[in-house]
Amino acid sequence: MSNTNSGCVSAMKPGMKKEDFIFCPLGGSGEIGMNMNLFAYGNQENRKWIIVDIGVTFADDTIPGVDLIYPDPGFIVDKKKDLLGLVLTHAHEDHIGAIAHIWPKLLCNIYATPFTALLIKEKFKEKKIDLGNKLKIVELNGKVSLGPFKIEFVTLTHSILEPNGLSITTDSGTVLHTGDWKIDPNPLIGDKINEKRLKKIGEDGILAMICDSTNVFSPGRAGSESDVRESLLKIMENRTKRIIVTSFASNVARMESIFYCAEKTGRHISLVGRSMHRIYKAARQCGYLNGLKNPLDTRDAKKIDRRKILYLCTGSQGEPNGAMKRIANYIHPDVFIESGDTVIFSSKIIPGNEKKLYKLHNQLVKNDIDVVSEENEFVHVSGHPNRDDLKDMYKWVKPKSVIPVHGEHRHMLEHINFAKEMQVPFPVKVENGDIIQLYPGEKPKVVDKAPVGKMLLDGKISVGEDSQSIKERVNISFNGFLEITILINRAGSLAKKPIISYKGIPTNGESTDFVFDLEDKIRSICKTFSLKNSKQEQNLIETLKIDCRKTIKEKTGKRPYTNINLVRI
Repeated sequence: MSNTNSGCVSAMKPGMKKEDFIFCPLGGSGEIGMNMNLFAYGNQENRKWIIVDIGVTFADDTIPGVDLIYPDPGFIVDKKKDLLGLVLTHAHEDHIGAIAHIWPKLLCNIYATPFTALLIKEKFKEKKIDLGNKLKIVELNGKVSLGPFKIEFVTLTHSILEPNGLSITTDSGTVLHTGDWKIDPNPLIGDKINEKRLKKIGEDGILAMICDSTNVFSPGRAGSESDVRESLLKIMENRTKRIIVTSFASNVARMESIFYCAEKTGRHISLVGRSMHRIYKAARQCGYLNGLKNPLDTRDAKKIDRRKILYLCTGSQGEPNGAMKRIANYIHPDVFIESGDTVIFSSKIIPGNEKKLYKLHNQLVKNDIDVVSEENEFVHVSGHPNRDDLKDMYKWVKPKSVIPVHGEHRHMLEHINFAKEMQVPFPVKVENGDIIQLYPGEKPKVVDKAPVGKMLLDGKISVGEDSQSIKERVNISFNGFLEITILINRAGSLAKKPIISYKGIPTNGESTDFVFDLEDKIRSICKTFSLKNSKQEQNLIETLKIDCRKTIKEKTGKRPYTNINLVRI
C-alpha cells in the first residue's frame, strides 16, 4: 500500500506535560464515513496509543474505477510499536470496512463484541489473511485493560446489532466516545441503551464527550424500529401481488421486522443478495433471530404464487451490483418482477445517491411497479440521534466539554452551537489530523497537527489520493484518449503518415477533420527536429503531446490524455 504521508508528525509544541491524554481523528471529522480515531496517553517520549474504529467511505462518480476510500494510516503505522490495540464500536462499514487493508500494517490485537467479531472474521477469511489469535471477543458491557487505558463497552442502540459507546479511562481522567447511537425505547432486537451506566459515568465526571453529529439538524427523536414495523405491516396488508423489500443488510432489526410482516400477511420470505445472507447467518450464529421460519432459497421461491411471496434484498441505494438493480433490469436469475408488484425501499436515501436511486424508481414505475419509499410512506428510521436524543444524552452525561465527530463541517459547527445551548462550557470543533490535548488543561484544545490523507482502493491496489493512475483515468473520462504512432526510417525521415487512434473525442457526425489537422501539425513539428538523433526523442515527444492536445482543444474543446509512440524501422 502506498503511503502518501510517510513523514512523522512535527515536534509537539512546548507545554505538553507528563501524562498527557490525547485524541486525534484521522478520519470521520469533517465527513460522514471513514471513521478512524486515535487516543494516546503518556509523555511524548513514552506515549501509548489505541485506535477506535477503522472505516471506509464509498467513492462517487468523480473517481472512476474506485470503490472504497479509507484514511491514510501512515501516522499510526509509524508508531505501531507503541500501539496497544484496535477497538471497534460496531460493525458498520464506515467503522470496520478498512480493517483488512490497514491491519496487516499494524498487526495489533483487535477488540470487538461477538457480532462485530464474527463479521471481522469473515472479512479476513475473504482476503485470506491469517488473524492468528489477535481477535479478542469482548462481552456486551464488558471491560478491557490496555496499558494505561481502561476501556468499558457501553451498550447503546443503533441500526445494527451490538453498538457500543466506549468509556476510556486513564489516570488523567475519562472520555466518553459515543460511536454511532440513538435512543430507541423498543429496538426489537438487542438490549436497550444502558441509560443507568451512562448516568453513572456522568456522575463520576468526564473530560470530554466525543459525540455523533449526523442528525444534529433534525428536530425531535430518531424514532423506534417498532414503529417502522407497524407501518410496514399496514403497507403490506394492502398489497395483493409480489412484494420486494430492499433495505440495509446490516439492519438486523429491520430484517426481523420483514420476517414478522411476511408471517402476519401469510407470505413466504426469501433473502436475495450475498450481504443479506451473510448478515442473517452471522446474526443467527450470535443467538439472534431465534424462532423465525427459515427463508426460502430463491430457486424454490420461484415456484410460489406471487401473492404469497416476499423478497428481502440488497441494493437499497441503487448500487449497480445490488440485487434490486439486477431485479429491476430483469437480469436476476431467480427473481422476476412484473406489473402490479410492489417494491418497498425501507431505507434512507443517502446524500449523493439521489440520482441513481431516482433513476431506479422511475424505471420501476415505468414498468407499472408500485414504488414505496421514505418520500411517500413511513418505512425507515435513522440510527443516529436527533436533537431530542442528544438532549437526553447531554442530561445523562453532563459533559463539561464536547468534541463533535461523525459529521461534515456543517454538522459539527451546528453541534457546537447545540452544545452551547445545552450549557456545555467547552465545546471544541476539530478536523481530521488535529491533535487534541484532553488533559492537562481546563478544556480540550488543539495543540498540533498529524499528517492525514486518503487511500483509494483502485482494483486490488491501494493508492494515494494524488495517484497518477487516478489522475490519468479522470482525465481520460472527461477528455478522451489520443494515441499517435510515428514511424521513422533509418534515414531519419517519416516512413509513413502518422498512425492516429482515439477514444472518447467528440466528432461532428462522421467528420474527423481534426485528424488531418493533426497530421499537418505532426509533419510540421518533425521538420524542426533531427529525427535521426535519438537524444532529441524525449523533447520531440513532449512537443508533440503539447501541440497535438492544443490542436484537439481548438477543434473539439477537449484536451485528451495523449500518448506518443516513436518507432524506428
